[in-house]
Amino acid sequence: MSKVIIIGGGASGLMAAGYASMYGADVTVFEKMPRVGRKLMITGKGRCNLANACDIDTFMRNVPVNNKFLYSALNNFPPYDIIDFFEQQGLKTKVERGNRVFPVSDKAVDVVDTMRDFAENNGARIVYKEVDDIIAENGAVKAVKAGGRLYNCDCVIIASGGKSYPRTGTTGDGYKFAEKLGHTIIEPRPSLIPLESPDSDCKALQGLSLKNVGLKIKTMDNKTVYEDFGEMLFTHFGISGPMILSASCNMRDYSLGYTAHIDFKPALTSEQLDLRVQRDLKENNNKTIANSLNKLLPKKLIPVILKRWGIPTDKKCNSITKEERKAFIILLKNFTVKISKPRPISEAIITSGGVKVSEINPKTMESKLVKNLYFAGEVIDVDAYTGGFNLIIAWATGRLAGESAAYI
Repeated sequence: MSKVIIIGGGASGLMAAGYASMYGADVTVFEKMPRVGRKLMITGKGRCNLANACDIDTFMRNVPVNNKFLYSALNNFPPYDIIDFFEQQGLKTKVERGNRVFPVSDKAVDVVDTMRDFAENNGARIVYKEVDDIIAENGAVKAVKAGGRLYNCDCVIIASGGKSYPRTGTTGDGYKFAEKLGHTIIEPRPSLIPLESPDSDCKALQGLSLKNVGLKIKTMDNKTVYEDFGEMLFTHFGISGPMILSASCNMRDYSLGYTAHIDFKPALTSEQLDLRVQRDLKENNNKTIANSLNKLLPKKLIPVILKRWGIPTDKKCNSITKEERKAFIILLKNFTVKISKPRPISEAIITSGGVKVSEINPKTMESKLVKNLYFAGEVIDVDAYTGGFNLIIAWATGRLAGESAAYI
């Protein structure tokens, strides 16, 4: 019987524990927090977007970093099988907008309890201690040190997460262990994170949530690095929301001078929008422009648009010139927000970077450098867009690592 130690009782660690135990391994999970799954508890605003109901090709398109590394793990445990897994464990699920999968209860704690029960019911033990070190001899792991005691083992799975949300226990321990054992760590950086802006308009618009808007992120040399359609939010520090979080995955060098280009009316061409504006101006012929845009724009946006447009708020609609109208259309279709930097990594939903994938066997998740050392989840240099895709990575790599470790 293989003796497996798993470092980290999060999504990937618990999945690895359940499957390793199921296949006959003697499994111990070390979790340094008072309970397992602390980060799972806060995902999806406490509802836990546990997967995405998509095929593998769609999944791969939503993984901008090292997606090819995941082929074996995903073919072993594809998204629909993951959803079936939770149903078989007794957790009823539902599919919402964007094929996001949630528990019917809308409670993340139910996902945590399901995973803890899956691990423990298959025989895994959970020990609430922090691991201090991994001991390796002659190129193979032999033990872990925790709480001043040595725990012998046949293999170790590092599933300790990244550096985002450190209050949940993800403080980068796995990087430290891997690096000490000879692995290369791609510098961790925040991903799926809100963006800061020096534009004062963001603070004026804070709290404004927009749906069905277009977004392009461009560099100072006008290269588009990301394009999307969906929801966003203005905040006191800049911009946030689902679309912005996904955009952040593609913004890797802030010296390039990123700018967000927002299209408030993406469903209309410039020509169609011009006709709409002409109609509105005609209907409000004798009113001031400031009192004539409520049907076209959210109330909070109007003062900011007028300021950028450079039109006096008391100017009458019947005196708006053709040139002014054209400038207004351009503004609505290309509202720009300068981006200075991401928010701190402690606020990131996930960490980009981690253990270099070329040093891990993608068919087993075993280290190519240290025998019987495995990796799972966010500690690996793979990350995806928002929408349940990152948890798919955790579940799939966790299962593959657990099964592989059980069969050494």
